[in-house]
Amino acid sequence: MKRLRTVGDVTTHAVIAVGRYAPFREIVEIMRQWRISALPVLAAEGRVVGVVSEADLLLKAQGEDTSRAVTAGQLMTVPAITLTPHATIADAARLMARGCLKLLPVVDDEGRLKGVVSRGDLLKIYLRPDSDIAEEVRGELVARLIPAGSSALDVRVQDGAVTLTGTVRDSPLIDLLVRLARAVPGVVDVDAQLDVGLPVR
Repeated sequence: MKRLRTVGDVTTHAVIAVGRYAPFREIVEIMRQWRISALPVLAAEGRVVGVVSEADLLLKAQGEDTSRAVTAGQLMTVPAITLTPHATIADAARLMARGCLKLLPVVDDEGRLKGVVSRGDLLKIYLRPDSDIAEEVRGELVARLIPAGSSALDVRVQDGAVTLTGTVRDSPLIDLLVRLARAVPGVVDVDAQLDVGLPVR
């Protein structure tokens, strides 16, 4: 499986969007038809100018919005919170959590829509095979931090949970290994069952 690190790795490129003059009922019908909860709103040249969500529509439907908004441009939330494909998955997760957002438009450097990322897209990293996660922990973390012959370390992964066993030369290395292992996409938890001292040869 491809290593998933950036928003570009999990972006959905087949995107449904509307123009700023799309009427209320058309927006509702598109959301119903495609089973989506939010739509990017586009201006000229495909630039994202806002996002209209089910919450925006419900405010209007409940009569709480007295602005008489009837088009996407009047209903949308502005400014749109967007990401570039180079943003990390962790960045996207933080933005979604802070703003209680279900969808973020992904744009190029000119603000043109390239795709969207949803909560479900971000969760794809937890579908990585355990063998892929273990390989990345070994190859990119353990091998770089622990010179050959300086430790006896084993990496095992089950359901995304990493277990590190063996011996390392000094205790500060344990905390560093745990932090770096947690940063590997798809890792759910890290259990460091490590001893400090010279490895047994």
